[in-house]
Amino acid sequence: MGIITVLWEKWTEFKRDFYKITLAAMITPLLYIMVFGFGIQITSHGEPYLYFLIPGLVAMSTMNGSFGAVAQNMSVQRLYEKALDQVMVSPTPLWQFILGQIIGGSLRGMYAAVIILILTGPIRTPLVFNGLSFLIMFLNGMVFSTIGITLSFMAKSHTDAPRFSSYIIVPMSFLCNTFVSTDQMPGGFRQFIGALPLSQASAMIRSISHGEAITWYGIPILLAYLVVFSAISFLFVYKKNNL
Repeated sequence: MGIITVLWEKWTEFKRDFYKITLAAMITPLLYIMVFGFGIQITSHGEPYLYFLIPGLVAMSTMNGSFGAVAQNMSVQRLYEKALDQVMVSPTPLWQFILGQIIGGSLRGMYAAVIILILTGPIRTPLVFNGLSFLIMFLNGMVFSTIGITLSFMAKSHTDAPRFSSYIIVPMSFLCNTFVSTDQMPGGFRQFIGALPLSQASAMIRSISHGEAITWYGIPILLAYLVVFSAISFLFVYKKNNL
């Protein structure tokens, strides 16, 4: 019931800010499509760059949507509204509260990805997005929801959340197999970037969309990130650190 309560809160927030959330999910990716997709015609492999770009934007949208849905709100609730103090004394188990935040954030990220698919639907491409694609989107969203929760507990003020986004989310948006392939990066740096969660999600979603076999080790990597950051989130809550 605790998870359902948190998800209901997320749903109420979504309905209240539906137009803002939808526009935010549309404008930046649409600009990327217009500037990069139509401005650059071919990749090094000779196919339209748009075929490379769209799967990367889908993966990036799950990251941005999930992280944004959790990090800012949790920081405000913890630092100013003191809403987490109420959660601590409520009958809702803390693990259900955290899990509800993770699932709710991931669903928000998937909504942003679906917006991308709707926007690019009229563009005739051979790209395919199936159930496995959406499973990877959901898993990627859960990873960045847990990262958002972890960083929200580390925030000392409401300005820290945007800083974390600038330091972590924005660099990954541009480097992690979204606009350019990690294969073109220098050795060492390439391996580091390739091990980040967005790189793995982008690579798997792109392989599926092109009808190619995916690198299955990407899923255990995403699960490892999910377990680690979930554990950190639970540690913060149960030890009441930074609450």
